[in-house]
Amino acid sequence: MKVIVFGATGSIGRLAVERLLADDHTVTAFARRPQALGLDHPSLRLCPGDAQNADDVARAVEGQDAAVITLGAGTSRTSTIRSRGTLNVINAMQRHGVRRLVCQSTLGAHESWANLNFFWKRIMFGLLLRPVHRDHELQESLVRASGLGWTIVRPSAFADGPATGRFKQGFGPDERGLTLKISRADIADFLKHQITDAGNLHRTVAISN
Repeated sequence: MKVIVFGATGSIGRLAVERLLADDHTVTAFARRPQALGLDHPSLRLCPGDAQNADDVARAVEGQDAAVITLGAGTSRTSTIRSRGTLNVINAMQRHGVRRLVCQSTLGAHESWANLNFFWKRIMFGLLLRPVHRDHELQESLVRASGLGWTIVRPSAFADGPATGRFKQGFGPDERGLTLKISRADIADFLKHQITDAGNLHRTVAISN
């Protein structure tokens, strides 16, 4: 399949690109500076652009079979790139007839707020990252209303380490006993599998150790 990854140079996007290439997909890496990936592969296309620029996104989406959104704002606590960029991706996919969309969000959005502990509810998303949390929730609402073949993935806090495949997935807001951490490698693997697995179509899937 031809798959475009938005936010391809981020910590999750980079790993998703690598895993999609390993599965013989043709991958377009979309980022402001995609050359920062430092990857050389015959099935990889580097596409410089700004996710907040509708024309950049529309040009990149044309001819794709699926899109993976791993947009992040770096250290910014006020950026709305997740929602604004996602809206541009959705509009471009609708325009060009691309149906499959896999979007990385965060555990704690909407009903999964109940999965969080005091630290995440009151300190991180409740205070320090409140605008980031709101932007994730808006991003999810846009995806749900898109009419596309979407899957939203809600990982808990990113951790270093290899992919183990040993994490909980698809749990509800009443799930307790979570470490609220998951390796970036496990997240990237899970995103990759959603491209060809329709089991989570039109579902929001929480993943965490």
